[in-house]
This record gives sequence, structure tokens and C-alpha cells, in this order.
Amino acid sequence: MSARRSPWLLVAAHLRPEGRRLGVLLAALVVGTALPLVGPLLMRSFIDDATAGRPTRTLVILAGGYLVIAVSSQAVAVLAAYLASGTAWRTTNRLREEIAEHALHLDMDFHARHTPGEMIERVDGDLLGLTEFISGFVAQAVGSSLLLAGTLIVVWTVDARVGATLTALVAFGSYVLFRAQRRVVPAAAAFRQATAELLGSVEERLVAAEDIRANGAGRHVLNRFHEDSARVFGADRRWQVRGGAVLAGTNLLFAVGTATVLAVGVLLLRAGSITVGTVVLLLQYSTLVRWPVEQIVGQAKQLHEAGAAATRVAAVLGEPRTIVESPSARTLPGSGPLSLRFAGVTFAYPGDAPVLHDIDLEVRSGTTLGLIGRTGSGKTTLARLALRLYDPVEAYVALAGTDLREVALRSLRTRVHMVTQGVHVFRASVRDNLTLFDDGVDDGAMVDALASVGLREWLAGLPDGLDTLLGQGGIGLSAGEAQLVTFARVFLSEPGLLVLDEPSSRLDAATEAVVHAATDRLLTGRTAIVIAHRLATIGTVDEVAVLEGGRVVEHGPRAKLAEDRTTRFAHLLAAAGARR
Repeated sequence: MSARRSPWLLVAAHLRPEGRRLGVLLAALVVGTALPLVGPLLMRSFIDDATAGRPTRTLVILAGGYLVIAVSSQAVAVLAAYLASGTAWRTTNRLREEIAEHALHLDMDFHARHTPGEMIERVDGDLLGLTEFISGFVAQAVGSSLLLAGTLIVVWTVDARVGATLTALVAFGSYVLFRAQRRVVPAAAAFRQATAELLGSVEERLVAAEDIRANGAGRHVLNRFHEDSARVFGADRRWQVRGGAVLAGTNLLFAVGTATVLAVGVLLLRAGSITVGTVVLLLQYSTLVRWPVEQIVGQAKQLHEAGAAATRVAAVLGEPRTIVESPSARTLPGSGPLSLRFAGVTFAYPGDAPVLHDIDLEVRSGTTLGLIGRTGSGKTTLARLALRLYDPVEAYVALAGTDLREVALRSLRTRVHMVTQGVHVFRASVRDNLTLFDDGVDDGAMVDALASVGLREWLAGLPDGLDTLLGQGGIGLSAGEAQLVTFARVFLSEPGLLVLDEPSSRLDAATEAVVHAATDRLLTGRTAIVIAHRLATIGTVDEVAVLEGGRVVEHGPRAKLAEDRTTRFAHLLAAAGARR
């Protein structure tokens, strides 16, 4: 999805499935508009009949009719609000689903430029504003617009002079409102942006809370929070001042208009052109005209905020996906190890110089390759290319002999897995953590997977077995246990290619030994790339590649490189005191 979409056309497209409900809502709004228009007519008849000395029975009937109209009007308003709320939530939930799905498929460069807090604001905060807009503004503004039009029509039929006065008043007020929107909408957008940046900043600092406290950076973080909050406050104040000025100005305008209509009515009464009941009717209608316009203006700030939210949602959905699936995409073999080849690959992150240069590596099916090199040498980037989180700038990466750009993405994500240093345990059951919420996995397979990584006794000691809650509010896991649960996921998925990014780098010696044993079992019979920061991690790999400055400077069988004391790998082993 590369083209930017009109914000309001985007909202309208997601409203389309609600067509039938919108029809019922519109009918309720029409009825809700007609009922308040009848009330002043009954009031005029009541006053004129009372003044003329009509029978009490007639007056009671008119009063009863007025009461029925008032109650019915409120009932229809409740129905309209119920319909609008349901429509709003269904519509924005569809949008929420689309933007979340799109964001998850955007490339890593996009996520590097946008904090998790900012994306939460896009997916939830902005769409909550749209929900309030659809459920509140649409129902009230559309109903108010219908009421306004109906009121003007009735006033014109009662007296054209008063009708012309009210029409001019409404036209001038509408002109002022729409002119003011041009200044208020940018202010609303700036406020939403400042809020998103504040949330992103808070989220980052909460994640790093332990490091912040340990290094005495609390005062700096607090100062940054004050700066971010000040920007939000300033943006909100500018928005509130501009929106409040529009509301106050319109209220003043219609107060003057109501006084003018009342003066005209009194003059016409003295001239004998209208009755007392008609003066009251015109006064009620002038108030009725003011009420829907005030409702529209009062909701104007919500309209501005919704416009800003829709614009930002459309902007995210307009972000192009750089990792796209070819129309002729192929499916990888469904089982067994997969070969991997980097064929003269050069790669650069957007806007940066190349970090990989002419990488030519092959990992044969069922073999393991250890990648070593200094920090920044390109090891993790190479792994990202193997998972097609990025595409090469030059040449290609092939899996099972097929260029990754020609492989179906679902097939790729199923057959290639990566285990990183930062293991994530979801606040969910053991079952859901193992299957990533796939209900189709057999419990026996999960038990076998846990046993394969040495967690059989751990599972037996859990209070609810596979249904035991992990994470916050549940059972806590040590770093080693979390790593082994991740390994069990891999056993369940049976990938054809596995990438391990130094999974034991943060473990103590005893736990590291357990994880290494599980790693050996995990790699058996699989094609794998093992990124090593400590040489002990690659003690059992088949081949080793040494990276330096984004280039492969040495590659060969591990045993051969270790035995040859002139190789870089042999020097590294000697320096680290690692076994050959």
C-alpha cells in the first residue's frame, strides 16, 4: 500500500459495511428531527386557544400532545445514540485491525523511526478519537443539521421576514465556523503529534527504568519528561484557545440573533401581523435554530481532532511496504532442512553507507555456520537478510535455491525462525507462549518439545500445567528458562532454517551449559546460522565465517580453520583460551 489515502475517504470506506445500520440511524435522526419541530406548533396553538378562551378539554389535549412529543423525542435520541455507538465501534475496530496488520508488515526502518509508544497512539489513541467522532459528532451534527434545516423551513412558512433573518444569521455563522477550521485543524494535529511523542518517550524510559536508576539518570529523565510535557501543554493550549474562540464567537453571534428575532416578533405583534402564540413560536424556533448550530460548533473541536486522527491513520496506512510478495511467489518445501546462499550480496540501511560488501556464502542443507566478528561487522544484518526483514541492495539471497524475493512470505515465516538474545515471554499461558496462540497444536507435542529442551520437571512443577499463566501476574521465569521455552517453540515449528543470535550471552555459566546442551539438540539435523559473541557458542558448528567491516575475510570448516594456526579463527581461539 504505497499511495496516500484521503483520510475521510478512508473512514467512509470502513463505514460502507454499516450501510443498513446507517439507514436505520438516518431514519431515527429524521424522526428525531421532526418531533422537536412539532412542539412549538402545539405551544402556539395552546397559547392562542387559551387567549381566545377555548374549552379546557382542547387545552388539555394540546398539553398532552406536547408531553408525548417531548418523551418520544428523547426516546428516539437514545435509540440514535445506541445505533451510532455500535456503528462507530465496529467501524473503528475494522480500521484498528487494518492499521495494526499494516504496521506489523512494515519494514524495520519504519519501526526504527517510530517508537512503540507512538505506534500505540496511532493504533489506539487516534482510533478512539475517531470512535468518539462517529458516535458523537456524526449523530449529533447530522441530527442537528436536519433540525436546523427543518426549523428554517417552518419559520419561513410562518413569516418570511423572520425566516430571512434567521437564514442570514445561520449563513454568517457557518461562514465564520468553516473559516476558523483552517486555523484549528493544524493546532489539533500538532497536539496529537506532541502527545504521541510524549507517550513514546515515556515508554522508552519505562523499559530502561533499571538502567536509569542504576546510573543515576533520574534527574535527566525527569527534565526530558518536563520538556515533552511542556510541548504537549503548549500544543493543547493553542488548540483549546483557537477552538474556544470559535465557540465563544458563535455563541455571541446567536445571542445577538435571538435578541433580533425577538425584537422583530414584538414589532410584528404590535402591528397586528402575528399573534402572541406566534411570537412565542418564533422565539422557540430561534432558540431551536441556535441549539443545533451550537451543537455543531460545540462538536467542532472533536471534528478537528478526528480530522487530525484520520490524517495520521491514513499516513501510517500510506507508508509503503518495501518487503512485498511477488505475484509468482513460490512455496518452500514443507519439511526438512533448507540450504541458504548469499550470492554476492551488498546491503545498506536507508540513507547510510553499505554495511555489507559482496558477501558470498553458502550454508548447505543440514549444516551449521558460525558467524563471528567484531560488533558492527555485519553479523546481525546478515541474519536479517536471511529472514528477509530487508532485501539486498545488490545480488540476492536464496533459500532452497529460490531467491527470497520469489518466496511466499507466509511460507518463509513458517520455515525460517530466529532466536535472539532478547527473549520475549508473553503474559499468557505456557501453551500460548509455546504455540504463539495457535489452537491447532496438540498438547502431547508441546510436552515433548519441553522435554526436548530439558523442561519436563519444570512443567511437572507448574500449578496448572500448560495452562499456567506466565509473565506479569503469573509465574516468573529465569533468563535460562525463558530461553529454553523459546527453544521449545522452535522444536514445535520444525523450521528448515534456524538463526541463533548468541542466545546464551546473558546467562551464568551453569545455566549456559544447560542452554548449550539444548542448543546442540536443537541444531541436530537442521540448517542453522549461529551468531557468536563468545567462541564457546560455536564449538559444534560445521563451518565458520569471520566478518570484518562488512566483508567475509575468512570462511571454511571449523575444524580445519581451528587447526591452522595462521588463520584468524585460530588466533581468536587462542586469545579467548577456547578449545579448538
